[in-house]
Amino acid sequence: MSERKPYASDLTDKEWALLEPRLKKALYGRKRKRRGAPPKYPLREIVNAILYVLTTGCQWHQLPHDLPPWKTVYYHFRRWRQLGVWDTVR
Repeated sequence: MSERKPYASDLTDKEWALLEPRLKKALYGRKRKRRGAPPKYPLREIVNAILYVLTTGCQWHQLPHDLPPWKTVYYHFRRWRQLGVWDTVR
């Protein structure tokens, strides 16, 4: 993904440095191996897109085109909610 101008809702480098280890532990800390193809979009971009929706109140399918596709972002949001990831990283 090419460089893009940041949105006000994007995590700063400092915020990402605090969140990334907790998020990765919540997602990948389980004993099972990750399966499938490597991720197409960086984890940080998925989180930034989720924060964009939560901050602006826009609909998922109205995400700007320079963020990952809305279906990808919404899938991760729902999956992480089902796994309790959001409760873990608070």
